[in-house]
Amino acid sequence: MTSITLRSLRKEYNGQVAIPNLDLDIHDGEFFTLLGPSGCGKTTLLRMIAGFNSIEAGTISFDDVVINDRSPAARNIGMVFQSYALFPQMTAAKNVAFGLQTRNIERAESIRRVEAALESVHMAHLKDRLPGEMSGGQQQRVALARALVIQPAVLLMDEPLSNLDAKLRVEMRDTIREAQREAGITTVYVTHDQEEAMAVSDRIAVMSMGVVQQVGSPAEIYRNPANRFVAEFIGKTNLIVRDLHQRDGVTTLDLGEGVSVDVTSTIAPGVSGRVQVSVRPEAVRAGGSGLQAEVVEETFLGSHSQIRARLSTGETIEFLEFSRRASLWERGEKVVLQLDTEMLTYFDAETGASIMQGAKL
Repeated sequence: MTSITLRSLRKEYNGQVAIPNLDLDIHDGEFFTLLGPSGCGKTTLLRMIAGFNSIEAGTISFDDVVINDRSPAARNIGMVFQSYALFPQMTAAKNVAFGLQTRNIERAESIRRVEAALESVHMAHLKDRLPGEMSGGQQQRVALARALVIQPAVLLMDEPLSNLDAKLRVEMRDTIREAQREAGITTVYVTHDQEEAMAVSDRIAVMSMGVVQQVGSPAEIYRNPANRFVAEFIGKTNLIVRDLHQRDGVTTLDLGEGVSVDVTSTIAPGVSGRVQVSVRPEAVRAGGSGLQAEVVEETFLGSHSQIRARLSTGETIEFLEFSRRASLWERGEKVVLQLDTEMLTYFDAETGASIMQGAKL
């Protein structure tokens, strides 16, 4: 297994800064995901690790050995691309074996490793098929086997599931995670899909404009986002603006309509004034006493419904309904919303930075 250390990395394109100054530590054997919107620098960073992109400053180290000057071939990496990049005239087995041939692996060992790699991605039964005779998901499995068979120190994956339909994406992410765990290879995975990242990752780095906004486990990032960008990008959230009040060492949040919450143990000491409150849909429940609202729209999704309601302030709140109602929600229907205050997170109204206890203010 291999650790990856990135220090003070900088990347420019024609004088434009893509990554200004990036530090990152990726641990031995972990599944590490670079997550962010298009243009945030995640693929650029992956290609820098691979050696496909030059760097203007900083260092990339594998196991504390700087590899800046090594060619991609000398870095012992396996790469899985979005486009599969299989040789159309070669069978699945021959595609997988190609990397071993370039490394002069003897025939018997090559056959054994190819069979094992195809088995690990559940493709051994299709080893004699050509890419044109396989589905997109099957081709991606072969591409993964080809990357694994060379037993790389690091596995790099660039949006590998973006060309697949929704059902296949779920199947393939399970296959990728299973194969990575079995092989124990340090893996850096690029995606813009938050659900995909949450499902496969040990840790996630959320990126925006070439800057890492937060690094943590899926649960840490979802439950304790470092700023408003992370809260909005990871899953769905409702953002409402409210006032914090300080009195006699007690901090209270005024939700309106006579509802206030003691947040002394949640908010960093001394913070008051206007704040943004992140309310996940699952933190909202219809019924009881709370905030008055009016249903704007319902989206029925089978196992549950997503309901969007408008508060008296004009702000909209989305919440989930799992119960089986006799009828669907109607536009204009009155509803009272209760918020699970233990699931709320808070941000500075101007900067968007977290003001939770333990956050870097």
